[in-house]
Amino acid sequence: MGWPFIGGTLQLYSQDPNIFFASKQKRYGEIFKTHILGCPCVMLASREAVRFVLVTLAHLFKPTYPKSKEKLIGPAALFFHQGDYHIRLRKLVQGSLSPESIRNLVADIDAMTASTLESWHGGRIINTFHEMKKARKRLSEILSEIIRERKEKKLLEKDLLGCLLNSKDENGEVLTDDQIADNAIGVLFAAQDTTASVMTWIVKYLHDNPKLLEAVKSEQKAIRKQNEEEGKQLNWSQTRNMPVTYRVILESLRMASIISFTFREAVADVEYKGYIIPKGWKVMPLFRNIHHDPEFFTDPQKFDPSRFEVAPKPNTFMPFGSGVHACPGNELAKLEMLIMTHNLASNYRWEAVGSKSGIQYGPFPVPRHGLPTKFWKECIS
Repeated sequence: MGWPFIGGTLQLYSQDPNIFFASKQKRYGEIFKTHILGCPCVMLASREAVRFVLVTLAHLFKPTYPKSKEKLIGPAALFFHQGDYHIRLRKLVQGSLSPESIRNLVADIDAMTASTLESWHGGRIINTFHEMKKARKRLSEILSEIIRERKEKKLLEKDLLGCLLNSKDENGEVLTDDQIADNAIGVLFAAQDTTASVMTWIVKYLHDNPKLLEAVKSEQKAIRKQNEEEGKQLNWSQTRNMPVTYRVILESLRMASIISFTFREAVADVEYKGYIIPKGWKVMPLFRNIHHDPEFFTDPQKFDPSRFEVAPKPNTFMPFGSGVHACPGNELAKLEMLIMTHNLASNYRWEAVGSKSGIQYGPFPVPRHGLPTKFWKECIS
């Protein structure tokens, strides 16, 4: 079980996450128990067990988060609930963040990204993760402005706020102002650190793989050149036709596994393959272990986007979680990553400085010191 009330907490937040999770699984197997943050916890490192908790019997495992996160985002946000309220809110949020709903945001995201990157170049050293966080925060502000403008013009039918404002349950009840605010804030701001973390890793992985970087640059410069010649902006259809870049993003999501695990709490005693998970115990599905399992991903420590030329086996690739509580904003997150990578690769070159290895938590795993990097603007050849 580990040390009472301490267990694996110190190791979890100090070791390289690959080493921590892999060593635990190697020693104890695919299902083991420990203490995390003073709570008894069952860790699940197999895709079957993860599906059991997040999909098959999801109603017996409620989402659980620190109270500080609830206060930061708002207790009415869908992330903290299950049952009818969660189903209702998830349908609204997921619909407003579907590909059909976000396709008109491409030009706004592209303009914001280009403007942000202008302040990076010149060869000065910047903290990549810190700047990515600032960029993501600014994007949230811009999207909020777009939503507010559409609200004022009564263009409510296709955006998130419009869906929340117009929603009525089966009894005709509308959402309260607090419920609307908590869910809008949750969707726009909760993903800020995660998206920034993934983008920081993408910058590092491309920097460390020059041939791959050239392939991405070639793909993105061709798109930029075409748009400049035709006087067009980046558009939705072009973001759907970036195969090399898209595979880089998928492999970055797998390798970095920003969401290494998630927390659930058993609402009743639950049996799984002869193991009893007691009511009130925390359960941690370990996405990172599955993403780094050589049975599913050959040579898992190698950064190899070509592995995604073939779709992964079911329940082996879950960068946005799984089941009814999977991230509803995953399509928007991937769109932001594609557009940011497009602007970086087609317009800039960069060089990481200082230590090229090591991981720190911020709170998610990122390269050590936030990946200090120099950026220079370059011309299309």
